[in-house]
Amino acid sequence: QVQLVESGGGLVQFGESLRLSCVASGLDLNKHTMYWYRQAPGKEREFVASQTYSGGRSTYADSVKGRFAISKDDAKNTVYLQMNTLKPEDTAIYYCNAVVNVKNVWGQGTQVTVSS
Repeated sequence: QVQLVESGGGLVQFGESLRLSCVASGLDLNKHTMYWYRQAPGKEREFVASQTYSGGRSTYADSVKGRFAISKDDAKNTVYLQMNTLKPEDTAIYYCNAVVNVKNVWGQGTQVTVSS
């Protein structure tokens, strides 16, 4: 059974940094593109970043480009989202995602709150 578990969220101030982690079990990161999404209160879930299974290509939403970086550690089966220069509009629940056998698999999410 595939399971994704996020961690690393918290309350930070404007301009600070956080690193989110997503530990994958039952899933080979070398065979799946991994995604980060977020959902702010009252808004729909939105794409944040992705990285191909080879690690060769990363894609970012325009709103986080240049501030966030996705990476992975295959040995730890973990995907990271380094978030720098955080803004209040980055406040959301952040979710790790993978598509396995055409089905979306989501973690439980981790809350990120940025105060101004």
